[in-house]
Amino acid sequence: MIVRLIIVLYHMKLLTPVGIYSLIASIINNGINMMTLLKIAGETYSHKVALVDGDETVSFIQLQSEAEKLAIIFKDKYKLKAGQKVAFLCRNHASMVRAIFATSRLGLDIYLLNTEMSKMQFKQLVHQHNFDFLIYDFELSHFLEDSEYMKDKILSYHKDLLAINQLLHSRIDDKYKLPRCSSGQIILLTSGTTGKSKEVAHKPSLFNFLNPFLAILTKLKLFKCQTAYIATPIFHGYGIAILISCIALGKKVVISQGFHAKEACQLIRKHNVEVVSVVPLMIHKMLKTNAADLTSLTCIASGGAELNPKLVEEVFSKLGGVLYNLYGTSEAGLNMIATPQDLRYATNTIGKKIEGVQLMVMDQNNNPVEDDTVGQFCIKNRWSMQNKRKYWIETGDLGFRDKNGYYFLRGRTDDMVVSAGENVYPIEIEQVLIQHSQVEVVAVIGIDDEQFGQRLQAFVQPLNTQLTEEALLEWLRPRVARFQMPKAIVFVASMPYTPLGKLDKKQLRFH
Repeated sequence: MIVRLIIVLYHMKLLTPVGIYSLIASIINNGINMMTLLKIAGETYSHKVALVDGDETVSFIQLQSEAEKLAIIFKDKYKLKAGQKVAFLCRNHASMVRAIFATSRLGLDIYLLNTEMSKMQFKQLVHQHNFDFLIYDFELSHFLEDSEYMKDKILSYHKDLLAINQLLHSRIDDKYKLPRCSSGQIILLTSGTTGKSKEVAHKPSLFNFLNPFLAILTKLKLFKCQTAYIATPIFHGYGIAILISCIALGKKVVISQGFHAKEACQLIRKHNVEVVSVVPLMIHKMLKTNAADLTSLTCIASGGAELNPKLVEEVFSKLGGVLYNLYGTSEAGLNMIATPQDLRYATNTIGKKIEGVQLMVMDQNNNPVEDDTVGQFCIKNRWSMQNKRKYWIETGDLGFRDKNGYYFLRGRTDDMVVSAGENVYPIEIEQVLIQHSQVEVVAVIGIDDEQFGQRLQAFVQPLNTQLTEEALLEWLRPRVARFQMPKAIVFVASMPYTPLGKLDKKQLRFH
């Protein structure tokens, strides 16, 4: 642990007497929260660019001072205090980032809400969590219509109405010092855009997150880069993890309010971006739009959804060995990283465990299974959710470890199909079908069958309209076991995706 801490402090430029003093002083004065990291970054990197969005460019010292000022205003004007709940209904922009640091400094529990939810789902969240304060984008004002929310709120940005950018022009007492605070948490809501949400709480702490931070730093070679582009939403755990890591290391972070492949390619070229955080669908779209704009990239950090082997090979072919596959969950955080070398070993691997992760592959009776046997991933680490009572976290993900220590996913526990007594994993058939030269996207689900109990059904988005079901089944037959053969293949013009870029198989069931 001491060695890993020394490595992190070295890359944060704190392994000097002045740096150590700055760290200790910041913890003493601020407590353990995200502002502590920003305070150190402000002092260390000063006028270096920290953040770029569509409207402004912000230096580290500016971001620090504005976040501190905002924290004082929040406390004075809205009487916000430790333990209260603040909800963010914001897309990626600088005002959101300022407010996240400011509310963390006050010890508030930060709830990052999915901006793609429905009005009904927002009403359910307000009723369920009873937020004390709301920060939201003007474009998302319709969420508040007919909702129960009646407490204080403020717009993230507006030219005329009261908003965070307007508050920053307020006068404050320069001598006022906020009391030390270490009680706040970051709350992720795991149910996506449907169903009753479940809270997943993580307490910001360099010491708790030392291992995943070091893994991102070293395996992704983040310390070598200067500029990162967060293409994924900050409200997703993956997005905010990359944001905090880059701020701590003094990297320039580029963000945008939504993902559009053409704009993303232009941003990467304009800012000479070296690291980009994405979901696989984003990589696919950018490669189709303009792969030439992506040549500055040295690290494509993919997470949030499964990589398919064809996409891995396409990235290697067009951009070289720059693709990394990250595996984690909202509850357990980051747990595995597959480097380009790992993906050359097996294009469908999620890599090996990072330092500090305990992982067991368990059968349905909670007994460990042998290598190459599929079971549920159960994880234990220091940085998992703070409100989880169970010692081991059951991820709901199925997979196995091979004899060389590499891990592979086989879908979710509720994806597995039992066909004529055989366990069948849809992902295995997906990974074969995607290898067909005329298949662009594929999804496989289980359907009821009178004779076998369950069978598979494949949905294929073809590159060529001349491809037929008969021809594709004939191509597939020698490549999979008999019990893995789909009962039918349905061709579709496009696939449904969730707002985070995952294939939405629930919608396919109603096709």
